[in-house]
Amino acid sequence: MSYTPALKNQYKEQIIPALMKEFGYSTVMQAPKLEKIVINQGIGAAVADKKLIEIASNELSAITGQKPVACMSKKDISNFKLRRKMPIGVRVTLRHDRMYEFLERLVRVALPRIRDFKGINSKLDGRGNYTLGIEEQIIFPEINIDGINKIMGMNITFVTSGKTDEEAYALLREFGLPFKNLKKN
Repeated sequence: MSYTPALKNQYKEQIIPALMKEFGYSTVMQAPKLEKIVINQGIGAAVADKKLIEIASNELSAITGQKPVACMSKKDISNFKLRRKMPIGVRVTLRHDRMYEFLERLVRVALPRIRDFKGINSKLDGRGNYTLGIEEQIIFPEINIDGINKIMGMNITFVTSGKTDEEAYALLREFGLPFKNLKKN
């Protein structure tokens, strides 16, 4: 017997039928799905301190359970003391089971830990994708607050197969993302 994340089962059993009913799809394959989650952490201060990349990489791998990739600068910018091919950030792309597990931890554990949390903005990019900016990495329980030397934020991008923002918004709402102006049915 193999393990399946709870959110993946919920997607198959509850979310797909709800989306089919809401948008009038004739087949299950028309329903939008979550394709991947990309977590990106830009570290501008890494130009001066190379250890910040390693610290951020360790934190991101603790949060996601997957080893991040260092993002390199594309060109020289003398005002920022930046050289080409210097590491200036880390990112990780989650797909399949790890993606569902991360989304569940984000919605149920991490987001409620934000101080004065009233919900997330509901602005999508026009192509059915949503990016959520988080200002502190300490909202994740995997991060030990005592071991933190610098508070760093991150961007979490949800890439969906939804053709419109409306479809993607409905999908993310069904997954339980706490949008600010969520309309109660």
